[in-house]
Amino acid sequence: MTQRHDSTAEPPPGPGEPPAVPLEFAAFCELHRPRYLSYARVWLPDPDRATGAVQQAFAEIAVEWRELLGSSNPTAHAWQILRATVDEHTRQSGLPSSRPTAQDRPGRAADDDLAILHYVVGLAAPEIADVIGTDTASVAGRLRRTMLREASGW
Repeated sequence: MTQRHDSTAEPPPGPGEPPAVPLEFAAFCELHRPRYLSYARVWLPDPDRATGAVQQAFAEIAVEWRELLGSSNPTAHAWQILRATVDEHTRQSGLPSSRPTAQDRPGRAADDDLAILHYVVGLAAPEIADVIGTDTASVAGRLRRTMLREASGW
């Protein structure tokens, strides 16, 4: 009689090898890395700093991955980790930042991020919804509100 092995089981990592990354985390990274990097480059013009911020954000997301998967909206939580990491790197870089904070403009900092993702990074509302973990209609409405608010100040 032959022994059957589960073909889905992965062998444990060898000495000096990093532990295996869960497939769903690898897919999440592959999907979001380009968009996260484009966003980070808006605030961190040095490509190495932007890449470092995104790598740090993914490292933090990896640490919290199991908890994120158990949350009601893992993508939204991951987006908040990225935003906080980019904020931290911007402050550490000593670059002047015109980035609004929740204290400066309550309720508008997140809307400003949507405008950046749309008008600067070039993402459409469905793509933004995928990145930040919300629905397309909400993104479209918030973008419209932000555009009207800004246009009224011209």
